Amino acid sequence: METVFLQTVEIWNWLIDHLIYINLILSIIIVFFQRRDPKAVWTWLLALYFVPVFGILVYLLLGQDMRKGKLFRIKEVEDRVRYSAKNQEEFLKSHDISLVSSLSRDYEDLVLYNLETSGSVLTVDNTVEIFTDGEEKFKDLRMELSNAAHFIHLQYYIIKDDEVFDSIIPILIERAKAGVEVRILCDGMGGRFMPKDKWNLLKENGVKVGIFFPPILGRLQLRVNYRNHRKIVIIDNRVGYVGGFNIGREYISKDTRFGYWRDTHLKLQGGSVLSLQIRFALDWNYAAGENLFRNMKYFCEDEDGSCLDFLGVVDITDENKHLGIQIIASGPDARSRQIRDNYIRLFSKARDHIYIQTPYFVPDDAVLTALSVAARSGVDVRLMIPCKPDHPFVYWASYSYVGDLISAGARCYTYENGFLHSKGVMTDGKVSSYGTANMDIRSFELNFEVNAVIYDEETTRRLEALFLEDLKVCKEITREVYEERSLFIRIKEQGSRLLSPLL
Repeated sequence: METVFLQTVEIWNWLIDHLIYINLILSIIIVFFQRRDPKAVWTWLLALYFVPVFGILVYLLLGQDMRKGKLFRIKEVEDRVRYSAKNQEEFLKSHDISLVSSLSRDYEDLVLYNLETSGSVLTVDNTVEIFTDGEEKFKDLRMELSNAAHFIHLQYYIIKDDEVFDSIIPILIERAKAGVEVRILCDGMGGRFMPKDKWNLLKENGVKVGIFFPPILGRLQLRVNYRNHRKIVIIDNRVGYVGGFNIGREYISKDTRFGYWRDTHLKLQGGSVLSLQIRFALDWNYAAGENLFRNMKYFCEDEDGSCLDFLGVVDITDENKHLGIQIIASGPDARSRQIRDNYIRLFSKARDHIYIQTPYFVPDDAVLTALSVAARSGVDVRLMIPCKPDHPFVYWASYSYVGDLISAGARCYTYENGFLHSKGVMTDGKVSSYGTANMDIRSFELNFEVNAVIYDEETTRRLEALFLEDLKVCKEITREVYEERSLFIRIKEQGSRLLSPLL
């Protein structure tokens, strides 16, 4: 015991003696070798020099930028997937965009941007069902899982050991014993409290389990800042789910801390399901080390075994196919902030209104400027956030940024009927984007996220109708209400806002 104590003292003394050199090396790395927002650079430098020892520890745990390393390279099969996108891009450039049914020429550049930057193929043979209540979503999910004939792929950021997961496990085991291939992918942070015996039970019954960035030495997570925040389910390439609901009792409104849980989840059918499948396969290949692309049966469109050539051109000229969707993704492995850039483009194109729902509103300068310019230009910008925090630090930072929007003429609301976890943008009743991404820097920069961009007026208007219905249980944050905040609240807001660039 005494030896360990002496060694600890020696390490501490060495750290103090060499503190200036350690700070200098880390400062050089932050300034010259990492692609960061200037505000984040200054915040990290201040942390290193004003709270040096603590700042070093926090940086080593949270602040490392892994984009330029080889960390995610195993996940890339971009050349294969991009072939499809390149062909479609050339087709769209040489034909009238009006051939794509209800897709307006106004959004042609956004479609092309998504094709060019990440190979997000446009599919137009889709149907969309919208879930806002957790009980209804999981009831429908259990029904579809029970009908699985070939494979089940589930990916959730959070899976908790409670009655919700317990209601799904028997179905997964039964389907696995019936010969259906079942895979579950969970984030290492989001599933950190799941007991090993529960995972082992699934594995023993034929279910494959993958953990994205698993913890080491119990629950120690060295990559805590990089989280796979995606929630995707694909069943037989026949149906897919994407949205905000995780697996846990709070998501079915059973947690008294949050009350009613208001979220948005999409059930997709059509070509967009294959796009979700490709997204799942990329993440699964990295986390589980199993290359799903080696077997095309996972990319079959029909039950008779005929496979859709996802490397070819998706038919976008059939007059019976009209609901356009692009599945877009972002994360620290991406070269661009695709979801963030889509939001900015939608904001700049809006001429009548912009509706936003998000549990966290911590935008970067580009997003905040785009929204402010839209509001000052006469566009009806409305933002809805929760009335209560699940993460107080982020909540107070959000409230600070709300003030900037109010000053620009936007209208901001707090959802008062429980907790708002819905994540989406709707513009002009024409295009909407819903999925897993929050309107915050973490989702734009660090989390692995996925959204569905929906180029369909009928679906977008349904989503907007739900938004307007939610306004009936909201309280508006007027300029007068905002300016009446106490000094203590203002200090918390500004402190949280100052620290928010620590990414």
